[in-house]
Amino acid sequence: MPMLAATTPSLRHFPGMGGLLSLLVLTCLASLLVGAGPVSPRDAITVLVGGGSEEARFTVTALRLPRTLIGLVVGVSLGVSGALLQAITRNPLAEPGLLGVTAGSAFAVAVMLVLGASAATLRVPVAQLGALGGCLCVMNVVRLRGVGSDPVRLVLAGAALSSLLAALTSLILLMDQRAADEIRFWVVGSLSGRRLADLIPVIPSLLVAGLLTVTMARPLASLALGERVAKGLGHHPGLVRLSIILIVALLVGGATAIAGPVAFVGLVVPFAARAIAGPDIRRTLWFCLPLGPLMVLVADIVARIVVAPSELPLGVLTALCGAPVLVAVVRARRLPML
Repeated sequence: MPMLAATTPSLRHFPGMGGLLSLLVLTCLASLLVGAGPVSPRDAITVLVGGGSEEARFTVTALRLPRTLIGLVVGVSLGVSGALLQAITRNPLAEPGLLGVTAGSAFAVAVMLVLGASAATLRVPVAQLGALGGCLCVMNVVRLRGVGSDPVRLVLAGAALSSLLAALTSLILLMDQRAADEIRFWVVGSLSGRRLADLIPVIPSLLVAGLLTVTMARPLASLALGERVAKGLGHHPGLVRLSIILIVALLVGGATAIAGPVAFVGLVVPFAARAIAGPDIRRTLWFCLPLGPLMVLVADIVARIVVAPSELPLGVLTALCGAPVLVAVVRARRLPML
């Protein structure tokens, strides 16, 4: 135990982490207080202190609280998966939504619905299998000469894959109106209408992904120094990459299963985390933990109030945040190799 305490990171090892965590707590509180419905922040505060009307209690506890918790999980999953994917591809533009990983997950769920399977029981594992297929496609593209070494070409290849999968998904849904009705609210990417019951099936696989990430953090950091260095330190580069692909599939598939396709979180969050933490992937992953939920929850809060009493899809707001970052990285004279 003393040795574990000596090696466990604390806030003093991560300057700025305390401020990010405090900001995340305030954002979670704002997510409970603010919404597009008739329940005002004052009504929500009354509920939080144990009072309030029946309508206010239902809105806060049955609608906003599950939405906030799911936003936390989705933000962490997409932020960490983006950092891991960028690390193994050594490419700052590698993002699940841009490289077809999210589209693969959505396509798999669409196929499942058309085949008549139960979305409630099978959506999570099917989405994770689809994300795994997208990850494998990404790694095959990385191996292509002139593509994997060029961030812009890699994104173009990923965009082509995403477009193909999106077109196939639309074609499948046009063939089955029942599946189209069931998936329409989900495929746009949103936290609206989600329940705690939607989160429970995802928890086991996300815990496994978290444990694997902790285990693979050190080998991944050594791989950033080069394959020869990693081998010299006793790590197997191929096994490290395969493990990271599995982790990304679990994280992206789980997030997509409960919130639908949400793009650019996996691009913006690692970009911001590296700006704070530096190039060390272990520090980057730690900073992705608060930054991911911050981006998702802030975007979700804005989506509720910008066109109230209606709501914008969450994916629209994350795209507005992510597009300028994508343009900035592409226009940079030197794209950093991670």
